[in-house]
Amino acid sequence: MKLNDPSALQDLWPKDWTMRFIALVLAVVVWYFVGGEDKVDKNVMIPVEVINLPRDLVIANQYKREIEVSVSGPRSQVLSLAERGVRRQIDLSHATAGTMVIANDNDSIPVPRGVTVLRVQPATIILSLDNLVQKFFGIKSMTRGSLAPDYVLKSIRMDPDVISITGPQAVLSRITEIKTKTIDLSGLHQAIQIQIPLDISPEIIDLIGETSVTADINIALETIEKKLPPLPVELVVDGKHQRVSPATATLTVELPKSFMHSKPDLQKLFQILANPAREDGQAELKVVARPELTVPFTVIKIEPASVFVIQEQPLLDALPIPDAGTKTVPGPVPTSTIKPASKQNK
Repeated sequence: MKLNDPSALQDLWPKDWTMRFIALVLAVVVWYFVGGEDKVDKNVMIPVEVINLPRDLVIANQYKREIEVSVSGPRSQVLSLAERGVRRQIDLSHATAGTMVIANDNDSIPVPRGVTVLRVQPATIILSLDNLVQKFFGIKSMTRGSLAPDYVLKSIRMDPDVISITGPQAVLSRITEIKTKTIDLSGLHQAIQIQIPLDISPEIIDLIGETSVTADINIALETIEKKLPPLPVELVVDGKHQRVSPATATLTVELPKSFMHSKPDLQKLFQILANPAREDGQAELKVVARPELTVPFTVIKIEPASVFVIQEQPLLDALPIPDAGTKTVPGPVPTSTIKPASKQNK
């Protein structure tokens, strides 16, 4: 047999040796990466993942989102646990409201082949499950400080004035209203809008986060009501003054308190005008401020609210001069005449 004969070489190399050689190479590779690699013991942090939580339930307590797991195995595999996405999954598909204690045994950590779980801390996870509810809460504004002199706080309107919170029933049942952080009103003398955070507990922050609302603060001058003595009612039609009944009306107005400190003559600052008469002969009254009044005012009441327009009677045509023997009956409008009796009737 010649060594350079190809057929002879094929006879020396059995057909199943090819498979044996491949298996040997694979065994060497596996040994190098697994058996031949240094083994290490290491503590790693594994995330906790809750799955299949029913839609009508919520986890009402704080629990560890990571657990400490002691593992042993080849260095490369231990170091790659985080990259492999190893998690401690808790399946709550059959959970009900109440307290659940979940054991963290070694088999609950899905580590790759070749890695061994030695210990898990904590040994258990406690979950408090509560019914998920939605509630609406009014927002109450909290203030401090005093406004500028002669100014008063008319109102504080919150936008929104009601918020909706969805969360555990046990948590939301303890809350009746939501308050704002304190709003400082010191020295304010005009209306403003500001963003103000809500003063909420950490458990509510976990549900809705840090939340702010808009406070619309309405500030105005302090006012007092004054009732004026009767003022004449004026009605002018086509440049001519018309008579009305009653001829005067009483006016009640609201004026800044600071303006009244100077004791102004209010009768000289207002006039009451009558609108053109309606078909029923009445005319509505309105108030007009004279140019001397430079502060804002509010009309509270006009008494009466309307007056009657007096229609002027036209003058009668001149009457004919009666006969000398005719006597007329006195009166604004002649209605009859009386003749003297004849001599025969005397």
